[in-house]
Amino acid sequence: MATLDAHHVGITVEDLDRCVDFYRETFEFEVLDRFEVAGEAFERVTDTEAAADFVHLDAGGVRLELVRYDPPGAAPASDDLQDAGTTHLAVAVDDAGAFVADLPPEVETVSDPQTTASGTTVCFLRDPEGNLVELIET
Repeated sequence: MATLDAHHVGITVEDLDRCVDFYRETFEFEVLDRFEVAGEAFERVTDTEAAADFVHLDAGGVRLELVRYDPPGAAPASDDLQDAGTTHLAVAVDDAGAFVADLPPEVETVSDPQTTASGTTVCFLRDPEGNLVELIET
């Protein structure tokens, strides 16, 4: 069997530029690539009648793919952690409390950092479109 490696984590967004700015400014992720995909093969593989704009960001060893479909889909994904199918991006930080304290006021935090029974300190925040981002202290 071939060796498999994860390639990227993808998040579908409505305002691509705003989300790229958020991840660049908040986490200092660098843009690796920006491109558009359209056409019959793309529509077949995604089961949509759409084109899409993509931005790939370097998230410290993980490629973060932000994608905006045109036209966008009608139903937003669930953003409640307990709902099946809910996703989030986890970002490792040295000090979650200090990181949260340095966030701009417009960044929505779900909670202050908490140390769980496993000894891990975590908290969640939301990107500009409400997608969950976990800060995990390493």
